Amino acid sequence: SFQNEINEVPFFDIQLPYELALKIFQYLGKTELGRCAQVSRTWKVLAEDEVLWYRLCQQEGYLLDTSISDHSCWKLTLKNCRARERTLKTNWKNRIGAVSQLQYELGKILCDVHSCDGVVIAGYTSGEVRLWDTRTWDYTAPILEPMHGPGDAGPQPHVSFVRINSSLAVAAYEDGTVSVWNLMFGREPIHHYQHNQRIQALALASEGATVATASGFEVKVESPNDRGFWQTTATFEIQKLVNFLNLVPDVTGSPVTVAAAEDIVYLLKAEDPGKILHSVYGQPVTCLDVSAHEAAFGVKTFGWLLNEPNQILLYNLETSQCLKKMGNSIGDFTCVNLQNSPPNMLVTGNKDRRVRVFDLRKSESLCSLYAHQLGVSAVQMDDWKIVSGGEEGLVCVWDQRMGTKLWEMHARHPVRHVWFNSHSLITANIPDEKSPRGASITDDDLTAHRKHRGIIYAYEFSVDQLAVESILPICRSSYDEVTGYNYNIGLAVPYDNI
Repeated sequence: SFQNEINEVPFFDIQLPYELALKIFQYLGKTELGRCAQVSRTWKVLAEDEVLWYRLCQQEGYLLDTSISDHSCWKLTLKNCRARERTLKTNWKNRIGAVSQLQYELGKILCDVHSCDGVVIAGYTSGEVRLWDTRTWDYTAPILEPMHGPGDAGPQPHVSFVRINSSLAVAAYEDGTVSVWNLMFGREPIHHYQHNQRIQALALASEGATVATASGFEVKVESPNDRGFWQTTATFEIQKLVNFLNLVPDVTGSPVTVAAAEDIVYLLKAEDPGKILHSVYGQPVTCLDVSAHEAAFGVKTFGWLLNEPNQILLYNLETSQCLKKMGNSIGDFTCVNLQNSPPNMLVTGNKDRRVRVFDLRKSESLCSLYAHQLGVSAVQMDDWKIVSGGEEGLVCVWDQRMGTKLWEMHARHPVRHVWFNSHSLITANIPDEKSPRGASITDDDLTAHRKHRGIIYAYEFSVDQLAVESILPICRSSYDEVTGYNYNIGLAVPYDNI
């Protein structure tokens, strides 16, 4: 009510209208607003105006999808958001939280894993495709039904690749078939198509509904038309076998695909079908990632050019110019993450067991982290941490600025998938050997099966009340129960609170 009475705000020796004074105050940060609130009663009302604190909240990246009327006190809301972020950071650093294995029945070996915003998709040698929503913690994993033909009584083909985004799930099978499911519409596929040969690569748009697959010397792009009917929007013939395939995010109009086939990188657009982005004879591409405007890929050079060791190349997709050549290493670059990295940054993993972070404005690496016993197989970073996975099965979490390892976890098989957001982390160890010799993977041979099947972990570092409820019941049990114990990722010894 006092605010409504203020029409003129005293500014030194002049009186300003409230709206104008508010315009001036919007250039101040949190500290300055706090100081201004101590000047006078009028300035306090002004410095605590909801508009100012709502804008500060948005500027710091909190609650971006809310409107100003959603909270009554934005100053307090900002304080709570910052406190939550600090706690989350502490939990990440000290490995405080809950860890769960995404369990699956016996006799099946993991073939591929992918995740999007905490929803995990996994494909198995049994031909089954399974989903987990780790945000709900009840982990009932629905099996997505394959497209059954009339004579499909025999065993299903293995799953080769799976991908998921916020609305779709896709699986490619050994026999060249591809199934697409809509996550809103139950377990039956909404689209299905077939290649004549084995599929070498599968890509799904990070948002929206576009799927690209590479098989033999052909790349197919499928998406629904205006009326929702799926169709082949483009087919590209390529001279070599594709190793890596990515759809460029946030493209308006017809989809754009980047394909790396041995030593050539293609930029595939409907209007320009065979455009070559990069090609150096005898220098194969070893990894690939794309963002909305750029593509980054590792190039392997063979020893006769001693002055050109293995590098990461960065290309602009609009101009097709090479912007940067980064890194000089003896080993091949095995993985690169550009799309999920902070602006002007990218993170790479190498066969020489190092994780390197590059600033795209410079050519040398900002930091080089050494921890894996074999090559690095998966990486992701944000503004303060890096998570890397290795061929030996180690997942390492790093503090990027300090260049130090915070903690690590080990499982038997190579880490093929790493994904995290502010409060959760998903890792998948996928066996290279899909039909291990010397172990009959039958349903009754538990130990052999556990050894060979691969494993998916979900970590939750959340600090809400939910975090307590979200721990599975067996892990919340107390000392006096016969089964179970308190479980915390950071604990070495159970029964820590007898």
